[in-house]
Amino acid sequence: MGNQSPVRMGVLGCARIVPKALVEPARRLPDVQVVAIASRDRSRAEKFARRWNIPKVHNSYSDVLADPEIDAIYIPLPNSLHAEWSIRALEAGKDVLCEKPIASNAAEAEQMAEVARRTGRLLVEALHSRYHPLFARLKEIIESGEIGKLEYVEGHLCVPAIFPDPVRYTYELGGGAVMDVGCYPIHLCRFLVGEEPEVTAVRMKLHNPQVDRWTEAHLQFPSGVRGRIVCSLFSLVLLRSRAHIRGSEGQIDIFNPYAPQTVYHVVRIRGKHGRRRERFPGPGTYDHQLRAFVRAVRTREALPTGPDDFIANMRVIDAIYRKAGLKVRGEK
Repeated sequence: MGNQSPVRMGVLGCARIVPKALVEPARRLPDVQVVAIASRDRSRAEKFARRWNIPKVHNSYSDVLADPEIDAIYIPLPNSLHAEWSIRALEAGKDVLCEKPIASNAAEAEQMAEVARRTGRLLVEALHSRYHPLFARLKEIIESGEIGKLEYVEGHLCVPAIFPDPVRYTYELGGGAVMDVGCYPIHLCRFLVGEEPEVTAVRMKLHNPQVDRWTEAHLQFPSGVRGRIVCSLFSLVLLRSRAHIRGSEGQIDIFNPYAPQTVYHVVRIRGKHGRRRERFPGPGTYDHQLRAFVRAVRTREALPTGPDDFIANMRVIDAIYRKAGLKVRGEK
């Protein structure tokens, strides 16, 4: 990026994800600086800023958006607040990196996308796994024909959210397993097939009457490829991160496709050229995501998790809840 000044980012809220998703990657990238933060509790923001060396603490989210020394906003707020504060940030002239899922539902996502188009600002969903080279490599293997014609894709993401968490388990805040972790395997399946699926069957185990803690959904793509996603916040399977891709002449199995920088990952391929393993050392998903976002702020290029993609992902999430007989998040 030459001698351009760093992109200056402000943060709305002190969520646990902020250090891992933004602050630490920003320390490794010379083209971005985290310069300001605000929280509903100023004392909490001050403590957070001291811990992570963020130079400026504002009194409110609105003050962050009004700061002329901020170029872009990172939004890690509860899902139910993503649309409101993304729209406010866009209308304040800021580019936005908003945590997944982008909104409570597809209608909100469409509204957000329209504001981004009208204001000419960047709006990107922080589905960090999409920016890792592993994703591009999986697509490359499929398109090479090494495993024959694609027939089936499957993604699992189960995490041990055992203790009560109002953000994850409250309907009014946009909670639920599909919202919190299911968005990742849904996106993976859509990306690998390159089509938008129909949701054909869903099973859920509920934490409370409108919030799922475990979900299995079956997908049917227009080309005939079938898919399945499994996600959970609390189930007998406490921790699972994997994907399976099957073709007419082989298969690919991936351990830890969504955060390959964490502990260990491996891609096992069995196809026309025999069996082999591949791994992807180097920067993690959050570093790749932030680098791509900063580049797009400079060049205005479209990113893979921009409006077209995040609207499509939210439509599948909505369809899963409807198929299960639950309300779409954000419905009154």
